[in-house]
Amino acid sequence: MNMHSPTVTARAALYLRVSTARQAEHDISIPDQKRQGEAYCEQRGYQLVETYVEPGATATNDKRPEFQRMIEAGTSKPAPFDIVVVHSFSRFFRDHFEMEFYVRKLAKNGVKLVSITQEMGDDPMHQMMRQIMALFDEYQSKENAKHVLRAMNENARQGFWNGARPPIGYRIVAAEQRGSKTKKKLEIDPLHADTVRLIYRLFLEGDGTRGAMGVKAIATYLNERRFFTRDGGRWGLAQIHAILTRTTYIGEHRFNTRSHKDREKKPESEVAIMAVPPLIERELYDAVQARLKSRNPMVTPARVSSGPTLLTGICFCAKCGGAMTLRTGQGSTGATYRYYTCSTKARQGKTGCKGRTIPMDKLDHLVADHSGDRLLQPKRLETVLASVIDRRQERAERRREHLAELHRRITEAEQRLGRLFDAIEAGMVDKDDAMAKERMASLKALRDQAAADAERTQLARQFRQSGRHSQYAQEVCPQSPRTDTTR
Repeated sequence: MNMHSPTVTARAALYLRVSTARQAEHDISIPDQKRQGEAYCEQRGYQLVETYVEPGATATNDKRPEFQRMIEAGTSKPAPFDIVVVHSFSRFFRDHFEMEFYVRKLAKNGVKLVSITQEMGDDPMHQMMRQIMALFDEYQSKENAKHVLRAMNENARQGFWNGARPPIGYRIVAAEQRGSKTKKKLEIDPLHADTVRLIYRLFLEGDGTRGAMGVKAIATYLNERRFFTRDGGRWGLAQIHAILTRTTYIGEHRFNTRSHKDREKKPESEVAIMAVPPLIERELYDAVQARLKSRNPMVTPARVSSGPTLLTGICFCAKCGGAMTLRTGQGSTGATYRYYTCSTKARQGKTGCKGRTIPMDKLDHLVADHSGDRLLQPKRLETVLASVIDRRQERAERRREHLAELHRRITEAEQRLGRLFDAIEAGMVDKDDAMAKERMASLKALRDQAAADAERTQLARQFRQSGRHSQYAQEVCPQSPRTDTTR
């Protein structure tokens, strides 16, 4: 490296990182890391050429913009710096596999990683010490996360709010002071609480002019009457559904329901229940859940016409507005005749309504022909066809994006496996190490699952394409020879 030349000053880059705003308030804040880094470079005669600042980013993965920018610069040829200076190795990475991979990647281009507080040499013993430190940093990170989550769960069980935005209908208030910490709770927000209650009432009872409403009807009702959301926006279906299903409104806020990293649902035993002031009575909430369940498409079959006639329920008398119902009669030859007749006339006679009686076949054909003429007009068909093509193109694009994402997962898993194999081959990791085996099995499972999903997606795509082009294939190759499988 250039740093060994007596006439050339080594060039250094600072990498500064904190995970949270709270950490930034303590002794490893960004300004403090920068001050110590600049002093370190000055003491050793390094020329500081670049500073990379990463506020509020975890070191357990490499999804950090400034980190990636630094790695890209450090692995380019020629590299703009010879040394990367960090406050401690934990600022660089808290995953010992990933850390060793990036240390080797930089070293391959002549760039060295040094720590202000953990000075290391280049001999094998110091390399082993750095790897042990990285392993301990990873363990400490996982332990810290476990303890923080345990404390937050307990905080929720005691009725205190852990942060983030509260559900609509509630607001955050200071509850008590414990040392330097202000414990907070939720209280009912009178500005929006009535809107939540209205949503529940509309879903079960309606607005007085019509019966119980669905989620979409409620959103339309609120938007038409200028009931705005908390942010002053329009209501959507997801917001209404979330309000109708959130247990917070009966006084039981659920905390720690999903994994922070992959958003997977956690077991019920890990969920912490936080007591809050109830906004809705439990009986009302239970009734809403029962109606939601009964309307679930997975439970309720699609509505179909079960009547014996084509126009049942949709044909009405032009005179009185009564429904046209089916009447039957028998002729002198014994044949059965079917008629549509006004239900008012059928019940009350001609004094009730003078509406007409029409043969069923005649009216059915008239309605069918008229509907066909209206619906199958060239311009309408052109519009419908264009809409269908657009939707098919959108679905095809989504499938392409899904397939690309699956291939990206496969590539990422294979790259991680490659790094692990490189580390084992270099003797940095024991192939019989339990953590290494677990990591290898996890990466292989991730790769294989993504590959299987990609294969299914590709086969489904080919099947659809073969179905569309089967007729074309028969026209082009009408007499394709069959393979003799008996030979």
